[in-house]
This record gives sequence, C-alpha cells and structure tokens, in this order.
Amino acid sequence: MPHTARPAQHALAPRNPDWEAAVRASFARQKVMSLIGAELGALAPGHCEIRLPFRDDLTQQNGYFHAGITGTIVDSAGGYAGYTLMPAGSDVLTVEFKLNLLAPADGDLLVAEGQVLKSGRNLVITRGEVYAIRAGKATHCATMQQTLMTMHGKA
Repeated sequence: MPHTARPAQHALAPRNPDWEAAVRASFARQKVMSLIGAELGALAPGHCEIRLPFRDDLTQQNGYFHAGITGTIVDSAGGYAGYTLMPAGSDVLTVEFKLNLLAPADGDLLVAEGQVLKSGRNLVITRGEVYAIRAGKATHCATMQQTLMTMHGKA
C-alpha cells in the first residue's frame, strides 16, 4: 500500500524524548480502539498507522466497513501522528477533521495512516489516508485533513 509523503526529517523532531512510550500508553487508554479491535502499526515521529481486521459487527448494510469506523481509525492515526511531536506533559485533542470517502471500505483489513503536515506550538495539521486491503491489494478508500490542539499541562 502506498505511504503518504513525509516532511523533511528536521521537521519531525519530537519534543518529548519518551514520545513512543507516551503514544503507546495513550493508545492503550483509548477504550474505543480496543472495543473495535484496532491495533497500532508503524509508528515514527510525525507518522502513525492503525490497523483494523475485518469484523462483521463493524460493517454497514452492504458488508463494507462502516464510514464511522473508517473515520474513527483515521482520526486516531492523525491524532497520534501529531502527538509524536508534542512536548512531554501534554496531550492531544482533535479540533476538526474533514473526511472524503473515495471508495467502499471493502477488505479483510483496514489500514489508516496519519502524517503530520505542520506542527506548531498549539495547533498541528495532519493528513490521513485509509486503505482497504483484500487479497494483498490495497484500495485507497478515504482521505482526511485534520487540525489538532496541543493540550499543554495535561499529561
């Protein structure tokens, strides 16, 4: 599956030396991810992947992953991509996102990739892409743009 373009390495310097542990701990506390069976995939400064195996109870009436489920995992993938660059002693909160559904999310696995476009002191802009994987073939089924807020003093 294609990966999103990544900004230059100098733009991806984490402000928290324990960024990976902070992201993993936050993901573990996010009960909706365990409810739907989502798992963290690739994780790097400014990048996060979330993987979701198919389950019949996550579908809409035609048997595709529900758009709400697609939106849920790409929102978190973008949020955690942004959180990798936030300072210690902070937390992340989504302010806004726009999701375009490009194709039915028809697959055995749904993969959401979040990528930071711009990381500021208070606001972080991310992009997210979602792919439905079936028989090794990836179909780009959704794209998102998101604004995050750094919640300072909220460890």
